[in-house]
Parts: sequence; C-alpha cells; structure tokens
Amino acid sequence: MAVRSTAAPPTPWSKNLAEAQIHQTAFVHPFSHLIGDVRIGANVIVAPGTTIRADEGTPFYIGENTNIQDGVVIHGLAEGRVIGDDQNKYSVWVGKNACITHMALIHGPAYVGDNSFIGFRSTVFNARVGAGCIVMMHALIQDVEIPPGKYVPSGAIITNQQQADRLPDVQDQDKEFAHHVVGINQALRAGYLCAADSKCIAPIRDEIAKSYTGNGITVIELERSSDVSSNSLGAETIEQLRYLLEQGYKIGTEHVDQRRFRTGCWTSCQPLEPRSIGDAIAALESCIRDHSGEYVRLFGIDKGRRRVLETIIQRPDGDVKPATSFKAPGASHSNGSYKSNGNGNNFGSGKVNGETVEQIRQLLAGGYKVGMEHVDERRFRTGSWTSCKSIEATSINQVISALEECIESHQGEYVRLIGIDTKAKRRVLESIIQRPNGQVASSGSQKSFTTSATATATSTRLSTEVVDQVRQLLSSGYKISIEHVDERRFRTGSWTSTGQIQASSEREAIAAVEGHLGTYQGEYVRLIGID
Repeated sequence: MAVRSTAAPPTPWSKNLAEAQIHQTAFVHPFSHLIGDVRIGANVIVAPGTTIRADEGTPFYIGENTNIQDGVVIHGLAEGRVIGDDQNKYSVWVGKNACITHMALIHGPAYVGDNSFIGFRSTVFNARVGAGCIVMMHALIQDVEIPPGKYVPSGAIITNQQQADRLPDVQDQDKEFAHHVVGINQALRAGYLCAADSKCIAPIRDEIAKSYTGNGITVIELERSSDVSSNSLGAETIEQLRYLLEQGYKIGTEHVDQRRFRTGCWTSCQPLEPRSIGDAIAALESCIRDHSGEYVRLFGIDKGRRRVLETIIQRPDGDVKPATSFKAPGASHSNGSYKSNGNGNNFGSGKVNGETVEQIRQLLAGGYKVGMEHVDERRFRTGSWTSCKSIEATSINQVISALEECIESHQGEYVRLIGIDTKAKRRVLESIIQRPNGQVASSGSQKSFTTSATATATSTRLSTEVVDQVRQLLSSGYKISIEHVDERRFRTGSWTSTGQIQASSEREAIAAVEGHLGTYQGEYVRLIGID
C-alpha cells in the first residue's frame, strides 16, 4: 500500500531533504501525510487524516506499538528540542505503547512518554508528559512537565508547574483502559495490513462467502480457530468478554432492580467458570434472561480481587447496551469517557443532585479530600458548624453514599460539602447542599472557598445567607474580595480576582458585591474573606 511520504522541503534553517523512516511492520494509511525526518517504530498504526510534518521542527520519533489516530497533527517549532529516551535531541518524541487519539495536537518541542494516553482534541505544546500519564479530552498542557503516572481530567488547562505537580495519580483501571486501546489498535493494524495483502485476505473472503446464509451473520475472527456469535449480546460485549479471558481475569455478573439501583445493592448472578468464550457468552445470556426488566452488569476481577472493566449491559427497559470498553474514575462522556461508579453512568439519588455530584467529581479529580459539616438554624448565624463522619473514600460512589448518610442524619439542618487541600492544609470549597426546610440545595447556588460564598451570577441581588456571611466577615475584622470564572475555566480552578473591596460600611460592601454580580453575569462569582 502506498504511503504519502515526502522529503522535508529546503528552508533557511534546513536543507537536508530528509524523508520518513517507517518500520516494515508499521501501518501508515495512504490518506495520512508524513513529511521530513519522521521515524516510525515497529507495529505503529497511523490512521487516516493524520498529518506528521517535520518540515520546521525536526526530527520526530514515534515509538513501537504506538497508535496515532484520525485527525492528529504533529508539528514542531524550528527552535527548541527535547531529549528522547535514547538521549538524542528531537522536536517531538512519542514513546512506545502510547495513544495519541482523535484530533489531538502534539506541537514541539514536546515529549510524550511510554504508555501515555492523550485524549480527543487535547493539546501538548512546549511540554513533557511523563510515562504512564492519562490526559483526557479537550485538555491543554503547555510550558510544564507532567510527572510520570499522573491523570489530567477533561477540559483541564495546565500551564504552570504548580498545577502539574498537584495532579492526581493514574488509577489501575486507567492503565487497563490505555492498555485496552493499544490492543484494539494493534488488531486494527494487523487487519489493515491483511486487507492490503491478497494472500491474507483471500481465505477470509472465501470463508465469509461460505458462512453467509442470508438468515444472519457469522462473526469471523482473524487468527482464531472458532467463530463466536450471540443473538442477544452486542459485538462490543463479546469483545470485552474475550479481552477479560485473554488477560486472565475472572468474570463476574450482577443484577439489581430499579429501586435498589440507586442504593447500589447489586446481587451476583450464578458464578461464571467459563472454559471458552462460548461458555462465557452462554452464562451471560442466561443471567440476562433470568433478570429481564433489571439492570445487569459485567465486570472482570484481577488477581488482587479488584474489579476492572465494569459495564452495565442491560437496563430495565430490556435494552441490551453494548459494552463501551470500561469506565474509570472521573469522566462522564460516553465517547471514550471513563471514571464510573458501580451504577454505570448514574450517580447518587434524590438526596444529591447532579451539580453536587459534579463538584465531588472535580474534588476527587483534583486530589482533594472531601468532608461534610452540619449546623442548626440557631448556630448557623455564628458559623458553629460540626463535622459529620470523616470520609476516607476515594471513589465517587462511596463519597456520595457518605454524603447521603450525613443528610439523612441531620434532617432540618444545614449540611455543607467541603473540599480540603491536605498538602496546604486549607479548604478549597464549602458548598451548602441542604437547608433546614429539607430542600436539597443546588450546588451551584452557594460554594465557598476558604471563607467564601460562591454563586453563579444569574442575579445581582445577594441572598440572605450571603449577606450574613458578608456581615460576619466584616464584624470579625476580615477584608473581603471577589473572584470570578467562566464555566470552561471553572473546572481547572483558574479564578480571576477583582481586587480587595474598599468599603467603609456593610451597605457599601454589599453594594460592591452586587455590582460585581452584575458585571459578571453568567459566570461563577465567589466571595473571599481575607485574614
């Protein structure tokens, strides 16, 4: 198959006319473009629509088993180099077993370490991403070095080293996800190479012609001795079962009705002891049939008795959903998303709304500890809050369960959510989520950082609670300030200060705060108390 590869053009800074060096086992789609000194390692796959252009910054290195997916752009500045793992200088170095996913931009000088994952439409520029990092979708990494094994959430903007150093660690299920994507793309590479080879593809075409009956479809699997199919399971669920068996995981299934789904009270189906993919499919189909009208989920169990690849495959409406690889802690989008609790894509119950769930997710993704406090109406005005039971959980589902327990135990009181920066030993978030009238508050309505109250600026009038907080801060001798942030930067904590409010009276301070609310309509606005 012809590869669209051309020499680097002569320029004032380079006249070497270097061409791409592509390992014979790699697959480079003819609808991709390689220009200049691009070194493609063994078993690499370069998908359609990709541009790897070493005409300014040069050379580029793409390590073995790495996949460069559709629409990726790799380019580099004429100035600036990174040191590759071979101790030579490169404009762009991408290590082995890496995933550069759809529409990502890697712009040199840039280094992406072994086993790293760069999510859809994310950008890495003038930066180093250490080995084993997971970068989710629409992230920006610029002018920093991400330490090895760190997790960058979707939408994050990491432009200073302090942000990079505070990123949370990648979890085991994240590593499994990246490994799974590498495996999928290796299968695609082999398939594309086979499709271009008449000796390889002819027997498969013959087999398809023989197996087609007009009444259904037989699933043909490359390099396997037996065909497998299912009337009720999707091809992706079958692929997940196969992957679990190949990796040596045990397979588990559970079911739950709609009422118990919200509390996470799942019940195991009959234990699976499959000797083949066919046995596993039969057992899973049996569980689905026996529990029609309920949720059914599939998962793997590793040697450490930890769950991996947990996926809901049936819902109460009878819809058998395809497995979507798996979901790891923190994201919420179906296209490549991960981070899920035991209930698949749904978190919490009526006691905790979606905004509060999103706050918890952001706190955990930022590496913060989560806490809760409660207070009755009389003590609320004096700020005499009492802590609920300490939370040592790291999963969103466990945190939500603990939060619901605190709400249930303190009906008729205020309850607030707290984010704690354990390194700096300070609070980064305080958010009232329940009020004495039993209302489960919108988490967007009041969030506090340090001694602060945050509100989405949809009104220029302050609530009674915020007025009380202004009054408490002034009476305690604190100065007050305002910060604001739009929705996109809210996730990364990139707040902008309006400066300290100079007010000689409570009325002037309230007027100044309301003035800022009017100025920043449609943004988050928070009140800061300064000691």
